[in-house]
Amino acid sequence: MGGAALRVRLDDFLAAAEPELIAFRRDLHANPELANNEFRTTERIATRLKQAGLEPRVLPRGTGLYCDIGPEDGYTVALRADIDALPLQDEKANAPYRSTVPGVAHACGHDVHTAMVLGAGLFLARQAEAGLLPGRVRLLFQPAEEMPGGALDVIAAGGIAGVDRAFALHCDPRVEVGRLGLRTGAITAACDKVYVKVTGPGGHTARPHLTADLVYALAKIVTELPAALSRRVDPRSSLSLVWGRVSAGSVANAIPDDGIAEGTIRCLDDEAWHRAPEMMRALLQSVAAAYDVEASLEYVRGVPPTVNEAASVELFREAAVQVLGEEGVVPTPQSLGGEDFGWYLESVPGALARLGVRAPGSSVEYDLHRGDFDVDERCVAVGVRVLAATALTTLWDGRLDTAADAPLGGAAEGAALG
Repeated sequence: MGGAALRVRLDDFLAAAEPELIAFRRDLHANPELANNEFRTTERIATRLKQAGLEPRVLPRGTGLYCDIGPEDGYTVALRADIDALPLQDEKANAPYRSTVPGVAHACGHDVHTAMVLGAGLFLARQAEAGLLPGRVRLLFQPAEEMPGGALDVIAAGGIAGVDRAFALHCDPRVEVGRLGLRTGAITAACDKVYVKVTGPGGHTARPHLTADLVYALAKIVTELPAALSRRVDPRSSLSLVWGRVSAGSVANAIPDDGIAEGTIRCLDDEAWHRAPEMMRALLQSVAAAYDVEASLEYVRGVPPTVNEAASVELFREAAVQVLGEEGVVPTPQSLGGEDFGWYLESVPGALARLGVRAPGSSVEYDLHRGDFDVDERCVAVGVRVLAATALTTLWDGRLDTAADAPLGGAAEGAALG
C-alpha cells in the first residue's frame, strides 16, 4: 500500500473513530488504576477488541492482555501500550475527565498510549478483513510499567513469542503535536535500586578508637562508591549511582550499631548494566573493610536500558514520513529515566519513540509525573497514524526479506505481492 493510499484509509477511519478514541482515553483518565490492579481498564480494552471480532488473551494475573491481528504465522510486529496509572493526585481542577480516584492519576500518558494502540489495532483489523495486512500484528496492553515488572509478566505469558519486531510510543510534553522524536541506540536508561546496610559494635563518641566509627564508614561508602563505580566503566555508559536516603543513629553522643543507604543506579549501556551488581558488591566490601564494619547489599533489578535498534528506528522514520511528512520527524535526547520496554528489546529488536503531545504554540509547560499533566488530544490520532503505518511498513519489509531468502519462485511471488 502506497503512502497516499494509506493516508486516505487512515483519514477515513479516523473521521469516524477519533471521537470514540478520545472518549476512551478520557474514560481511562477519569478511572485510573495502579499497577497490577488494572482490572477495569483490562475489561474495557478486551470488550472493545471483542466488538471488533478479535480474540484478546488476558494475562494470568487478570490485568493486561495481548491480542493478535492477522494470520497465526508469518512475520509478526508487536505494538506496546502500558495501562497503569501513578500514585499521584490529579490537580487538573477544570478538566471534565479529571481523575475520580483520590491519589491516583494518569500523569504519564498511559491512557493516551492505550487509546493509540487500540485505535491502531482497530484500523489494522479492518485492513486484515480487506486482505491488506501482509502479516501479523500483536497488540500488547501491558500492566505495571510504573512498578516496574509488567513487561516480564507479558513475556512470561508468551506475549512476545514469535514476535519479530516491537514498537512503542511514549508521550513527550516538550514536543508539539504532529511530531515524532526518534533516536538510535539508548534512549532511556537502566534503573535499579540498591539498599546498603552497615553494622558494627556501636559505642561512645568519646572513644571512637575502641569501636568501629560506623557513621564515618557509612559516609565514606556514600561518597566513595559513586566515584569508584564511574571509574570502572566506559564514561559513555553514563553509569550513575545517586543516593536518595541515608540514615544512622538517633543521638549525638552515641556511635550507632547500624546504618542504611538507599539509592538508584542508572546507566545507558547494556554491558555496564549487567556488570553493575558485581562491581557494586566488590567496591562496597573494599570500603567497608577499611573501616572495620560489616556491609551488606540488596541489589534490586528494575529495568534494562531501552536500546533502539537502528533498522527499527529507520522503519519508524519511514512510516512517520508517510503520514506526518519530513518535518514531522525530529531528533530526541537520551533520558536517564527508566522504561521497561527495554525488557522486550532484550529479546527482540525494536524501538521506542517519543510522540509530541504539546499544543502548538502553547506557553503552558507540562511535565511527566506531575499532577497537572495533560495532553493536546489531537495526539491520539497522530499516534494511531504512526503506529499503524509503522506496523504496515515493517510487515512489508519483513515479507520482502523473507521472499529474498526463499527460492527464486518464492522471491518473484513476494515481489509481485509488494
